[in-house]
Amino acid sequence: MPTSSDMTTHTDPALLDALQHQVAVFARRAEQSRLGGVGQARNSMDRAAYLLLNRLDQEGPMGVKALAAGMGIDSSTVTRQVAPLVDSGLVSRATHPEDGRAVVLQLSERGHARLEEVRTSRRALMALVTEQWSEEERAAFTTLLTRFNASLCDITASLTPAGPTS
Repeated sequence: MPTSSDMTTHTDPALLDALQHQVAVFARRAEQSRLGGVGQARNSMDRAAYLLLNRLDQEGPMGVKALAAGMGIDSSTVTRQVAPLVDSGLVSRATHPEDGRAVVLQLSERGHARLEEVRTSRRALMALVTEQWSEEERAAFTTLLTRFNASLCDITASLTPAGPTS
């Protein structure tokens, strides 16, 4: 793996400074607004809940370990974050279809409805933030942000000797 001095040798330091500054500003603004959307559903679901519900919706029922691994966090963190989702009826626990001793988590009907309500609100916010952008600019930004997040995840995983943490 290249060292940080190798990575900055061929890149303009001023460009990297501008990038890290914009990432810091983005993180602050995202936390301030919590990118929670617009309308009645604005800020009505925290980031952890949204990401957990979204993963269960996209991947289907799964156990805590699989959910934790897929999210790059520790099982105890998932257990702690899922508990209020189960208590509120957004997630249900079910017996694993192949191993009756194991438990899987799945999105409930209420969870599907709530997730769609939040997604609709967040979609409206993204439309508002990017209303002056072309579809090509939105697509390019989404592609680059996805790539940035994947690279950040890879770097973070490589710097964490014990695996994912909370």
